[in-house]
Amino acid sequence: MVDVRYDTAFTLYPYEQVQAQCQSQPERHPVVIIGGGPIGMGMALDLGRKGTQVLVLDDHDGVGQGSRAICFARRTLDIADRLGCGPQMLDKGVVWNVGRVFYGESEVFTFNLSPEEGLRNPAFINLQQPYFEKFLVEQIRTEQAKGAPIEIRGCNQLIGVTSHDGYVHLDVDTPDGPYSLEADWLIACDGARSPVRNIMGLDFDGRVFEDNFLIADVKMTAPFPTERWFWFEPPFKNSGQSALLHKQPDDIWRIDFQLGWDIDRKAELEPSKVRERVDAMLGDDVEYELEWTSIYTFQCRRMDKFRHGPVLFAGDSAHQVSPFGARGANSGMHDVDNLAWKLDMVIKGQAQTSLLDTYSQERELGADENIRNSTRATDFITPKSTMSKRFRNAVLELAQHAEFARPLINSGRLSTPCTYHDSPLNGPDELAGSAQVQVGAPCIDVQLGDSYLLNRLDGRFIIMGINVDVPDSLTVNGMTLPCFSLSTLEQPTIELTARYLGDANSAVYLIRPDQHVMGRWKQFDEQQITLTIEKAMGQVAH
Repeated sequence: MVDVRYDTAFTLYPYEQVQAQCQSQPERHPVVIIGGGPIGMGMALDLGRKGTQVLVLDDHDGVGQGSRAICFARRTLDIADRLGCGPQMLDKGVVWNVGRVFYGESEVFTFNLSPEEGLRNPAFINLQQPYFEKFLVEQIRTEQAKGAPIEIRGCNQLIGVTSHDGYVHLDVDTPDGPYSLEADWLIACDGARSPVRNIMGLDFDGRVFEDNFLIADVKMTAPFPTERWFWFEPPFKNSGQSALLHKQPDDIWRIDFQLGWDIDRKAELEPSKVRERVDAMLGDDVEYELEWTSIYTFQCRRMDKFRHGPVLFAGDSAHQVSPFGARGANSGMHDVDNLAWKLDMVIKGQAQTSLLDTYSQERELGADENIRNSTRATDFITPKSTMSKRFRNAVLELAQHAEFARPLINSGRLSTPCTYHDSPLNGPDELAGSAQVQVGAPCIDVQLGDSYLLNRLDGRFIIMGINVDVPDSLTVNGMTLPCFSLSTLEQPTIELTARYLGDANSAVYLIRPDQHVMGRWKQFDEQQITLTIEKAMGQVAH
């Protein structure tokens, strides 16, 4: 792997000794997060903005290097907007909506991921992971200046975890030696090799696929359009059974080559060997620099449970999928979106701890959905038998001439948010069968004049009426829920009607802090709304 710093101004959080290292008794924290990647920093930012005190422990001293995750989907951008760093991502990222699939030298078909109108964010941007981490950390600094109770300790390596009834004891190593601390809640955001998971003796279940892929990030000025290009049986030499080309910021291009299973990893990472493959793809006359290289193996696995008492797992520490489909970092941000508001409410005494079980239930469903899609893509991209390969190639041949065959092609079903079907938090759905946004689904954006609907969904429970009057606010369980009404006469958008009304004339939506729909009715029903929230918060018997 080539270690490249994309921007010398990347934010650091260097090691500093703290008073807790000199105390005889371990200090106690409401929330400790292990891991300073995008999921850990996103979790800290979300909790801190809500006023919950949080400490991040990272074994490094700043933002990671190497591009790693690069594709960030619309839902992640919507979450980043709510956290305050969406505009920075969009400004720096490379926007793309179009993908092309090739079989040999022939183009099989083209797809557009964002044909709809009235959406603030594009279907995807390409942005190197270090930039995403940088924007999150910079936003944390901004929130700290406003008083958000977030602390980051760099070069603090976790070496011990002991879970007790109601708290967790942590042993941490630093350049000045070890010390201990305690946490009411511990969130493991420490990646696929999670020290927390390993120390606790927990493991993954799932599949490891017998194939390897080479990532080569190259810096070049190229005439290729800003699109996702994927080849089955690519025509260029030594490219394996598939290849992928993406553009990133700073004139960096991501290239993936399928290598097969029985390889010499060290030899394949030799710059001369990498250049041989890249030259065959781009041509000998194209000038470029190798910026970052790595080899990865497809894995589709997850933990059995994401909650173990006061210890919660999120991101790659809880689940892994193959990179094709961009479901890794995006699903990790969905974990952040799901967990932060629930833990915040539990800590503030607004909900019972049973609410955290729904994090595990809902995000395990999301992980299963991602694993299922990722496994299907992997089986199509890397067929493991002669017959399955013949079938795949027959589909690719047929799809060049017959549109009905194109949905059978799977070069990675790209990341979409999960709808939490049958969640214990779901309330009534009086609009069942109409409108695109059902109970359990995330809200879809709609342009409202010079603003957007998601701008009004700011991380609280919210009641939205469409063609029906609702009060200015509603108090439930000590919480004040903002309410607002929209009229299709005043906002005559096809998208508002199609996404939220369907065949109905009016609707009232109860929307969770993570912008998922909790219940919907044809008219405002204070009793039903109150009961739905109280059940979810554990305040009344189900």
